[in-house]
Amino acid sequence: MIIIPHFARILSGCACLALVACAGNTVKDGEIEQSFIEQMVSKHQFDESELEDLFATVAIKEDILARIAKPSEGMPWYKYRRIFLTEERINAGVKFWQDNAQTLAEVEKAYGVPAPIIVAIIGVETSYGKNTGKHRVIDALSTLAFAYPPRAKFFQSELEHYLLFCRDQHFNPLEPLGSYAGAMGMPQFMPSSFRSFAVDFDRDGQSDIWHNNADVIASVANYFAKHQWHTGQAIAFPVTAKGEANDPVGEKYKTVLNGDLKPDLRLVELESLNLKTERSVPLDTKVKLLSFEQANGEELWAALDNFYVITRYNHSPLYAMAVYQLSEAILKTKGPFP
Repeated sequence: MIIIPHFARILSGCACLALVACAGNTVKDGEIEQSFIEQMVSKHQFDESELEDLFATVAIKEDILARIAKPSEGMPWYKYRRIFLTEERINAGVKFWQDNAQTLAEVEKAYGVPAPIIVAIIGVETSYGKNTGKHRVIDALSTLAFAYPPRAKFFQSELEHYLLFCRDQHFNPLEPLGSYAGAMGMPQFMPSSFRSFAVDFDRDGQSDIWHNNADVIASVANYFAKHQWHTGQAIAFPVTAKGEANDPVGEKYKTVLNGDLKPDLRLVELESLNLKTERSVPLDTKVKLLSFEQANGEELWAALDNFYVITRYNHSPLYAMAVYQLSEAILKTKGPFP
């Protein structure tokens, strides 16, 4: 990543890069692009001609459009789990914990977010920095902002945050690489998340989520703390159905399965649905009943508030369960080092 003194200096040279960067593909919806540019000029005082030069270098990426149409969260749990609960990722998590034990302890004390969850997030997101993405962030965000109507509004907002982020941090907007969705660095923060939650933990003057493990760890913890992580509370526990399969009485619990993720049932209500729990939590604890598809049937879990907080990082119960189970596997494997 190139750090430069003035945003305008970067943009002034963009037009000459157009033939190299675009290779025939251009932003598809010129009206939306021009409207976005005008908004950035009026709202944030960007220079219109410089933004036009910048977007002249931006290419629509068909592989990004194909990828977002088929996210991995669309697969069944038993297949999704295999991606993240691997011996390699667990061992890499143990090593990351060993290498950053002091920082993790300090951050856990400061933010109240447990080290295993922080480590697991970084493991699920980028395998501890191995896979931070190969797309130019400007291409990814522009593709989805201007050529993907289902979520255009969201990605236009992220593109706005990205340009502000680059101006604030004195970054070249053509340089940063990230995921197909424009997520950046080891924790895969979207630009809005960086601007809201990134932390300069070692106080060196920069919140570096690409190379500085201390900043990465603290930024993840800060994200969860700001989303109301409950220190010391459980995350989720398995439950089992008492009735026989295909028995309407035994499957009363199916009436409360829905797409919402926020805890909405007291534990005592959950148990009234012919479900058995082995976790010792107060009967008035709010939980969310979730079903996860296995190769032969389903697996039922009661998710608490902290599980919901994990889904604020990625709004998928599969993702949150992968983070939780990876954290447990890393904690179990790591041994007695401090």
